[in-house]
Formats: sequence, C-alpha cells, structure tokens
Amino acid sequence: MLNPEYLATLREYIESGKLEADFADGSQNKKYAILEFLEELMDVAELADETATRIIFKDSYLETLSGVKHQK
Repeated sequence: MLNPEYLATLREYIESGKLEADFADGSQNKKYAILEFLEELMDVAELADETATRIIFKDSYLETLSGVKHQK
C-alpha cells in the first residue's frame, strides 16, 4: 500500500509550480478538482501526522505517565 514514488511525483508536481499553473490555466471544473484534491491531501496529511505521533509514542514513557491504557 505504501508508494513512496507517488509521493515523490506529487511533491515534484507541487514544488515545480505545475500544480499552480494547471490551476491558473484550468477550467472551473479543473480548478474545483484541484482544490478538492488539495483538501483531501491535507486531510490525509493530518491523519498521517496523528498516526505517526501515536505510533512513535505508543508504549512510551510519556504514555505511561499520562495514564493512557494500551489497546490490544
């Protein structure tokens, strides 16, 4: 399921300015699709951040101190 190549391609597309150019030159439908895609991407990034934090600190000393119970 993990596809680092796609992430690299997506990063390049955004960093190169091509996404902004596609938006500027796009039809209303294309602009809407780009904005929807970016909104979904930001939602996924937020979920990834939450998940990374959870797995990094799972079974950690901080979790023990906070009284959080382990789910198994």
